[in-house]
Amino acid sequence: MADPNVPVDGEDTEVLDEGGKSILMGIIAQLGKSTDLHRVTLPTFVLEPRSMLERITDFMSHPELIVKANQIQDPVERFVAVTRYFLSGWHIKPKGVKKPYNPILGEQFRAQWKFDDGSEAFYIAEQVSHHPPISVYYYASPENNISVLGDLLPKSKFLGNSAATLMQGEIKVSFTNRPGEDYIITMPNVYARGILFGTMLMELGDVATVKCAKLDLVCNLDFKVKGFFSGSYNGLAGKIKRESTNETLYEISGKWSDEIILKKGTKKEVLFDAKTAKINPKIIAPEDQQEPNESRRLWSKLTAALRVNNQDLATEEKSKVEDAQRASTKEREERGLPHVPRYFESDGKGNFDIKLKDISSNPQEAKQQIINFIYNTPPPV
Repeated sequence: MADPNVPVDGEDTEVLDEGGKSILMGIIAQLGKSTDLHRVTLPTFVLEPRSMLERITDFMSHPELIVKANQIQDPVERFVAVTRYFLSGWHIKPKGVKKPYNPILGEQFRAQWKFDDGSEAFYIAEQVSHHPPISVYYYASPENNISVLGDLLPKSKFLGNSAATLMQGEIKVSFTNRPGEDYIITMPNVYARGILFGTMLMELGDVATVKCAKLDLVCNLDFKVKGFFSGSYNGLAGKIKRESTNETLYEISGKWSDEIILKKGTKKEVLFDAKTAKINPKIIAPEDQQEPNESRRLWSKLTAALRVNNQDLATEEKSKVEDAQRASTKEREERGLPHVPRYFESDGKGNFDIKLKDISSNPQEAKQQIINFIYNTPPPV
């Protein structure tokens, strides 16, 4: 039997060659502990070949879970199902420690999903700010009365032999046929371990929450990092409580990368099993049909270079995209023009909302509104 204290070879870990280590050491030598890494140009060998705007869609990989959640009439069981949906997106990850591309300002990613019953879901994400980096996204399946609005403000820190990405921001999951029943979700933080010595691996750590004020329910999820002498990788523990009374209704345990267990009293059941879960593939337009600032087309040459492990070409192609963004930003600032997001708008207090308003209560009409909004909204002048 495999030791639970050792990550699975070939899945969770990565060993750098001497060239890679020397590059990282050169970067790290310029940093102090707790330095913000966002402005640091990382070597291409640590990049996952996709943008963060696409990485977010991992949480839509098991859409049947959120569709089924809305069909549950018992409010507590419905809350449990939303928590299951949130936990289902973490097991999808690249080998070792890889970081998605930092989206450039104005970058966007569009996708859709088709379900067995013929219904569909649609997704639009946009990078609305570069300093600080803010990604905002909207996912909707009007035929299933589902709406998800989220923002992500990652802040990276160097912590010695580790680098942390603090995942600020929140997700709001709404069932449009249940007014006021909004589920507010916060994210765990991400840690890259072993960047100076040892084996490189990724861990999730700290507390995430799922909360629904209307239902008076909250789930605090503790993503456990492995201790130096004890514990195991990818551990998870949590409790679903009645918030007003602090009464524990369910306990959650297991591993977010494997099997997650739900317990009520002495009764246990599998909440989610990453080993058997089937990913529902997203539908994305071919790159030659995408706009120039859509993620896959924008980064296509960098991605192609990474896939053949041509690090020199990858560095060159990454620099081309980033240099073009800097030039565009300089020109806009010289003209005194602010950046105006295409799909989202700020309330001036750091919160963003979708620009699409007055969505019809008729599912088919709402679906057409969303399609027109995502695919036909012209870029700001």
